[in-house]
Amino acid sequence: MKRRIRRSEQEYLECCALCKCSENCPDKYGEKITLKSQELTVHYFCLLMSSGVYQRGEENEGIYGFLVDDIKQEVRRSSRLKCAVCKKNGASVGCYVKSCQKKVHFPCGKQHQFIFQFTDLFPSYCKDHSPTQSLPVSACVSEPMSCSVCLDPIEPVLSYSILKCPACHGSWFHRDCVQNQAHSAGMFFFRCTLCNNKDMFQQEMLQMGVHIPERDAAWELEENAYGELLQVYQHCDAKKCLSHSGRTYSSRTGWFQMLRCSLCGSSGTHRKCGSLKLDETNWACEDCAGSRRSRTSKRSLTLTPRQSPIVCKRYSTLLFSIFFAQKSLAPFSQSIDSDHTLHLGAWLQNLTGTASGPDYDLMIGRPFLLGGSAREILQELASQTSQHQPSMPVVVNGNKVLEAAMELVKRSDFNPSHALAVRFTSSKHSSSPDTCPGNTRHFLRLLVQQLQNTVFEGPDGAKTLTLDARALREDVYFDVGCLLSLSLVHGGPPLGFFSRALYLCLFNFPRDTPLTVEDMGSTVFTDKIQESKSLEELREAMESASEYLEVAGCTRPVESLSDKDTLVKDIVSFHLITRMQLPVQRFCEGLKTLGVFDQVQMFPGAFVGLFCSSHDKLTADTMAALFSVQFSDQEETAVKETAVVTFWRHYLLECEVGRCATSLEDVLIFATSADVVPAVGFSPSPTLSFLHPLDPAGAFPVSQPSSNRLLLPVVPSYQAFKKHMEYAVCQLTVLQII
Repeated sequence: MKRRIRRSEQEYLECCALCKCSENCPDKYGEKITLKSQELTVHYFCLLMSSGVYQRGEENEGIYGFLVDDIKQEVRRSSRLKCAVCKKNGASVGCYVKSCQKKVHFPCGKQHQFIFQFTDLFPSYCKDHSPTQSLPVSACVSEPMSCSVCLDPIEPVLSYSILKCPACHGSWFHRDCVQNQAHSAGMFFFRCTLCNNKDMFQQEMLQMGVHIPERDAAWELEENAYGELLQVYQHCDAKKCLSHSGRTYSSRTGWFQMLRCSLCGSSGTHRKCGSLKLDETNWACEDCAGSRRSRTSKRSLTLTPRQSPIVCKRYSTLLFSIFFAQKSLAPFSQSIDSDHTLHLGAWLQNLTGTASGPDYDLMIGRPFLLGGSAREILQELASQTSQHQPSMPVVVNGNKVLEAAMELVKRSDFNPSHALAVRFTSSKHSSSPDTCPGNTRHFLRLLVQQLQNTVFEGPDGAKTLTLDARALREDVYFDVGCLLSLSLVHGGPPLGFFSRALYLCLFNFPRDTPLTVEDMGSTVFTDKIQESKSLEELREAMESASEYLEVAGCTRPVESLSDKDTLVKDIVSFHLITRMQLPVQRFCEGLKTLGVFDQVQMFPGAFVGLFCSSHDKLTADTMAALFSVQFSDQEETAVKETAVVTFWRHYLLECEVGRCATSLEDVLIFATSADVVPAVGFSPSPTLSFLHPLDPAGAFPVSQPSSNRLLLPVVPSYQAFKKHMEYAVCQLTVLQII
């Protein structure tokens, strides 16, 4: 009999005095706290949500400020109230709406869609009076297909169990999923998984009854959670290890220094065991080398060596050169080890003057490496477009080029490999044929100019991607990347406005180059942190930027001034990499259109000037060399035409030094509709022909942008030639402005 009494007392002590439940689940009911001296046990959430008890003490008094006498008084009060769910007494939680009389135990309320707000006065709402979410009337958001946390299918109807992000409206999730996320991430890392919004997202989730613990993320609290990152792979994986000290031995230098795979880092070899040169530092394991070969062999609107005669010629030349090198080893003696092994990477260094490494050791099958330029690669891509298929019509109203381009890529029948048929309305261009290349080049020239003001920020010529929630929601990053690829392949100008930091983030070139605070642009708080001369100044700078540092996960105690270097590096990493992951991912997906991204990723050195360097200013010499002259067959006529060529070159010189009413760019636009040489080059090449008018006074030059042909009038004097050229070119310039 005594044992039974003890057991019942023990069970009573283990039960929460408010909800009468003995379950110990901190995630659902909060911490279970027992005061043995007072014979009192409560769940912390039951205490927080009880309607008749308040924190009247200090944090170290009672249970986190709830006095024991007040808790017992609340237990007595609630013992007279019946739960609307289980019909038992002890209902301590009531609906916050005064006119509502529903009372429940905290666990019963969770089972019957009560919403408990863990903020302010900790109010609770029954199912009839609980807050709800709704989509704004103006939101154009496609219905979600899956939960953005667990990725399981989701019913696209907002309810108690289905919630959404208030910032982007595109991230929907199960209540249980987002609650688990909040428990794991804590207040410092809990944010929308899609748009990365934190403040608005957390406020809305608290409003909808999601509990957000006021602590660091769970993964940050684990002891030695990142200990594995400090371990370096130290094992020779060669089939036959030649080291007498074993496979784990590594000397600081020399033949038996351990080299790790530069791609995966999880394989290693001694230089001697891997048949590497003594000065080689880059090595790729067989698995990574094989995956890169298979990746580069996939077709992405480019021909393999066996399919393209141009590529095949280069490929054959390369193989012949390797064979010749093996037969004539004397010129390449520095590429041979003592075991008479020829190293392809070192041989390429001698042949091309480029550094050796895994990129070059794996270059067999890459058609553009030797002698290939960005223009040649783009020409290969352009040759794969369907010139004979129906063209994609593009109608541009005035100068609204960007709007027309965005409509184009969102069309269901959009095919980037088809030629563009551009027609301008409300302008002189409406008289040109739809498929006129001149119209297309003019369209692409204006498009690249207007795209710089979409998802980019920063000074001209050094722009980076900006973080824009609306652009993410509408997938503008993908569209912009797609349009830039389209422009490069279809005859648009070189881009030239990417910053080096953006190019580095996209294509990892130059390799192993760290991002710096200068790449962030002008930010006041980073300048203050970096310029701090004392520990006090550093702490003041961190305090002024506390909001940003908290979002970036860079809030930390600083003990010395030297800590600022690590802090600045973490800020730069967050600002340029972590927070931009989704925009960069979608932008890269867009750049994959027509195979542009894959080619740039394989040969970033060839394309860096095309993306990052402003194009060279036109000169009279480059303009003259750009146009090939087509003289008449008759000798007498050709003599007159030769004099006109002299006028033409003199006119170009005067344009260059500013003695004409037109610039060299205006002249090129007049002849080809392009103000610079397109990234893919001109096709066909620009030519000069001649007109032989009966009346020289009414002879004006004629341009044929569709064939890049300029017809110059044969006139007796340079003054007449200059006058007529200026009139024709200026007239076109004025019409384009109108």
